[in-house]
Amino acid sequence: MNVNFNKRDPVYVQVIRYFKEQIATGVFEPGQEILSRRELAGRLKINPNTAQRAYKEMEEAGLIYTERNLPSKITKDEHVLKSVRQELIMEAVDDFVHSVRSIDVPVDEVLDLVKEKYESTSDGEEVQND
Repeated sequence: MNVNFNKRDPVYVQVIRYFKEQIATGVFEPGQEILSRRELAGRLKINPNTAQRAYKEMEEAGLIYTERNLPSKITKDEHVLKSVRQELIMEAVDDFVHSVRSIDVPVDEVLDLVKEKYESTSDGEEVQND
């Protein structure tokens, strides 16, 4: 478990984002047990109250669930799982569009460049053109 914390966003928000990314990419599977709040805090070297807040927010959002005193688990709700992926995609697109708009690149040029870049990568690794 490797979370690279930044100084901009609250730690609990970054923990939630990490979980969303792991869910969206299939690393965390529906119904999979996750670390206890205390174990998570220890692994990430964060305050246990921060881990508790992240888990509380994720439970309220339906990302995880806890039954009685059993370990928390990743949701099995297909709608929630799909919405997590969609949310991450839209955040990335919004960030990208904002960056490109700030340098006034025409949309046709952007689309061509994105398509070219997307097709020149494989498994997330950039193909080097030497």
